Amino acid sequence: MKTILRITAVLLLAGFPALAAPDWMTDLEAAFAKAKQEKKSVLVEFTGSDWCPPRQMMHKKVFSKKEFISKASKDFILVELDFPTGNPALKKKNDPYAKKYKIEGFPTVILFDDKAKEFTRFFASNYPSIEKFLAHLRSSLSRKDLE
Repeated sequence: MKTILRITAVLLLAGFPALAAPDWMTDLEAAFAKAKQEKKSVLVEFTGSDWCPPRQMMHKKVFSKKEFISKASKDFILVELDFPTGNPALKKKNDPYAKKYKIEGFPTVILFDDKAKEFTRFFASNYPSIEKFLAHLRSSLSRKDLE
């Protein structure tokens, strides 16, 4: 009986990823290609996951929440570029992006249009709740649309 229950649980859980909210991407070039295909903007969070207290607060309160991910994903491809001290290879992989986009602090968010053109940037921790962050994203999109 336990075996049947385990098999049933595994089969049920295997079907749930299709229902889950889209996850954060970690490949910026792939995200730009997806944005172009889906005609969406791109939200890139430059972060230090294992050393940056504001990022850790934002992850806990906003970025990890299903509500945020599902609502933000309607208009944006979500990308996390991490610069952890505990993973030098990942930091090295992402360093060229920090240089290219002149990142001066963490967690910085840059919004790009579907043609990979930057249209705004800000410190994520200025909007420390789902509601405030989503409102700022909506405002940024409407300003971009006026240009």
